[in-house]
Amino acid sequence: MNPLADLTAALTPEVQQAGKLTFQRIDANSSAYGEPLSVMFNPNELAFSKAAQFADIAIPGLAMPISQFVRGDAETLSLELLFDGTAEGMGEGKEGVTGMVHAFHQFVQVDGDKHATPLVRVSWGAHFPGNAYSNSMQPEGHFDAMVLSVARKFTLFAPDGTPLRALVTLSLKEYASLARQIETINYRSPDHTRTHVVQQGETLPLIAYDAYGDPRKWRLIAEHNDLDDIRAVKPGRVLSTAADDTRGLV
Repeated sequence: MNPLADLTAALTPEVQQAGKLTFQRIDANSSAYGEPLSVMFNPNELAFSKAAQFADIAIPGLAMPISQFVRGDAETLSLELLFDGTAEGMGEGKEGVTGMVHAFHQFVQVDGDKHATPLVRVSWGAHFPGNAYSNSMQPEGHFDAMVLSVARKFTLFAPDGTPLRALVTLSLKEYASLARQIETINYRSPDHTRTHVVQQGETLPLIAYDAYGDPRKWRLIAEHNDLDDIRAVKPGRVLSTAADDTRGLV
């Protein structure tokens, strides 16, 4: 039995209609399963945030450290949803919002079949500003993510204690499988000159492998940097890795 599916099925038709922001459960391969869950009212704002991490490498004698890219951070999405059951008043026609809110709260509960909290795909129309990858001209029309938190705030109650209005704040973190990341990220740009700060234990063949994917191309780096003795490369030295004009040659 899937509690979320039961809750989704119990929601009113007004909650499940076209043109609404929708949450769809997905597995680790981004395949959808279960019933989609639409919001009651579309949010007024969607707040996306993405950062990158850099490491400072101290070089003696320089005025400031050299900053070297380490990795990117997953993008986050924050949004606030309103649930209101007073369309027919607060009397006999009132509609409690507890079940609707609980359906979203299930996103931070462990899925017994997956042994983890579910992954979700957030979508809203054809132009939704979803996942954006480095080699794509436009963001995807959905946002695949983990739900980090769900905060529930009930703000209106009927005289009998039935919650009639609530605000739900969700925080999500972008999800992409390893295969998806490798598919969408261009790790090397050998047609452009780059700089590399030599680290302890590194050799020219190792640096060549990082720059060109081929350790045999260490001579390109040696020639470009006028190195007479490749064994004399010491940690802290800044090398330039030139464009590779030999690609495709054996």
